[in-house]
Amino acid sequence: MQGLFFESDVGVRLVIRAIVVLIGFWTAWRAGKAVAEGWNNYPLAVAYTFLLAWAMQFLHHALFNGPMLSALYYGIDFVTLLVFSTAGFRFRRTNQMVNNYYWLYEKTSAFSWKDKH
Repeated sequence: MQGLFFESDVGVRLVIRAIVVLIGFWTAWRAGKAVAEGWNNYPLAVAYTFLLAWAMQFLHHALFNGPMLSALYYGIDFVTLLVFSTAGFRFRRTNQMVNNYYWLYEKTSAFSWKDKH
């Protein structure tokens, strides 16, 4: 692919890496949001993130010749994706609680609510 769209392979890899990272972050956000949408508990979001981190580790290996079984890089991927997954979960759960139980709760931020007392 070198020379087909860009002058060097570095530009292509940089664009593909950026796309992979954005897809990973978006997928983690949607996974957390989907768990909250089904009224499931937070540990399920952590389990989905665990699987997503493994899939991202495979993509890094397949596309960029990265290590397939590296605990350090897996941990970095997992923690980073868990931040987005948790944010998606809390964002959706806050909206659910505030909209469905509007007489009990009010929104304090995008990620939390409190009693209306």
